[in-house]
Amino acid sequence: MAVPFLDLRAQYTSIKGEIDAAIAGVVESCGFIGGETLRRFERNFAAYSGAKFGVGSCSGTSALHLALMGVGVKRGDEVITACNTFIATTEAVMHAGARPVLVDVDEATQLISPERVEAAITPKTRAIIPVHLYGQPADMDAIRDIAKRKNLKIVADAAQSHGSAIAGDRKKTLGDTTAFSFYPGKNLGAYGDAGLVATDDEEAATLMRALGDHGSKEKYHHIYEGWNYRLDAIQAAVLDVKLKHLDQWTERRRAHAARYDQAFAGTAVIPIVAAPGRTHVYHLYVVRVPDRDLVMSRLKEKGIGTGIHYPLPLHLQPAYAHLGLKKGSFPVAEKVVARIVSLPMYAEMTAAMVDEVAAATIAAAT
Repeated sequence: MAVPFLDLRAQYTSIKGEIDAAIAGVVESCGFIGGETLRRFERNFAAYSGAKFGVGSCSGTSALHLALMGVGVKRGDEVITACNTFIATTEAVMHAGARPVLVDVDEATQLISPERVEAAITPKTRAIIPVHLYGQPADMDAIRDIAKRKNLKIVADAAQSHGSAIAGDRKKTLGDTTAFSFYPGKNLGAYGDAGLVATDDEEAATLMRALGDHGSKEKYHHIYEGWNYRLDAIQAAVLDVKLKHLDQWTERRRAHAARYDQAFAGTAVIPIVAAPGRTHVYHLYVVRVPDRDLVMSRLKEKGIGTGIHYPLPLHLQPAYAHLGLKKGSFPVAEKVVARIVSLPMYAEMTAAMVDEVAAATIAAAT
């Protein structure tokens, strides 16, 4: 049985009528930029996530940039984050004029290590970006404790964790500002690039909304020099439809992950650990295997899609040579990244598909 890594068409087919009607409604209204369609989605997603305000943006990267600006990060500041995240996290720090300070991660969960965060704080540190990697929230209790004691801001990178929770509460995953990505393959995905910043701070929300619209609160009146980071109404309409289905899709993902976990128990395939008390939404299902290249090759032969998230930690990327970090700087992330592989994970998978992937992976890893 061939199993693609992701099947966006299967999702579209399941809600085609709703999606087509929502898009047609925007086209018929000709309200493509801003307007009630956008504001409705901002309100709905903010409420869903446990925040008071939502500010739409044109991508997850722009959402991260706005989120940093919203807490006052400025040129010369330092912002601490994990070394094994996607480059958008640190791009946003650089766009804000700050310096990314990378730290190592916990081996079992691959999430940012609070102990290493605290050790990396200097007088220039302004904020911490915990990354909710693969769909699992970071240890926000420990990070909040550090931030409170050190008078730092928290900008949560929730690009992969729509609907995740800690102790059953989605709000506990949020920072002072929290950036979400709605890239098409995400658990809540647009039909193009899109993002949003969630916050309880009305002043920050007002600032971020203005900065994302050319620094303007009123058309042609510009308080700041900003950016064109606007989320268009068609994407907002698509996302608002999908939001109604997100919890159901999440439960299917979690059921698939539990089935994978059961199959891999006692084998050479070791899943990334889901920490107790945290609702992992499994944007990605990631395992460690003895010989990744061999496993991926054998799965490809069977028509099973795989991925690597991410094959090279940020400190080893040429773009960050200027940080002066060498191989061996973050041994935990470097060790794990050489063995990880992402297996198919999406709500529309069947139990038979999960079983097929699990059996093929175990055979390839043995």
